[in-house]
Amino acid sequence: MIKACIFDLDGTLARTQESIARPVNMTLSHFGLPEQPVEAFNYFAGDGIRNALKRALIASGDTNASHLDEGLPMCRRWMQEDPCYHVQLYDNIAESLKALKEHKIRIAVFSNKPHLSAVSVVETLFGKDFFDHIQGQTDRIPIKPDPEGVYEILGVFGIEKNECLYFGDTDTDMLTAHNAGVTAVGVSWGFRPRSELEEYSADIIIDDPVQIPALAGIK
Repeated sequence: MIKACIFDLDGTLARTQESIARPVNMTLSHFGLPEQPVEAFNYFAGDGIRNALKRALIASGDTNASHLDEGLPMCRRWMQEDPCYHVQLYDNIAESLKALKEHKIRIAVFSNKPHLSAVSVVETLFGKDFFDHIQGQTDRIPIKPDPEGVYEILGVFGIEKNECLYFGDTDTDMLTAHNAGVTAVGVSWGFRPRSELEEYSADIIIDDPVQIPALAGIK
């Protein structure tokens, strides 16, 4: 019996590429480097802001990412100033999450965004206290695919691994779910192609958020 669903944020619940591109490109510009196109962030993003900035620096000509340590604090600051920049929910997400809540299935977010940015985005999109738990990256919770954030949520909810579904759109998400021992549900509407989800052994792949309630046993 499914008692909880954990969702990645970027590319799973919402289109967030522009909100990630903005602070990264501001950082590139600070160092006199060319900005990167928004679509590049489908691959730059997914493994935390440090890795997104590192990949963008390299793509912009800083082949050793020599500006990474200096640029990261300003990039994080600019992200936190406007974490919801041009963010949009995917169609049918809100309705499917409401169905889960109506059937007493706990819902959580586990994101590689800095924790405060993750909370700000989720609460802006859904309202405060809509999710039962929001977990971003902190000094205590490492970035995915480390499973510690999933374990944290399972502990908060008091449930077992086999009672949880994990939804995500990238290889990192599938690895996270497998590392944590929970069911890995790949969503094909996000940042990466379906082939990546297949390559990284998604247990289930869905193509529309309307399919979410049925996976949790809601008819």
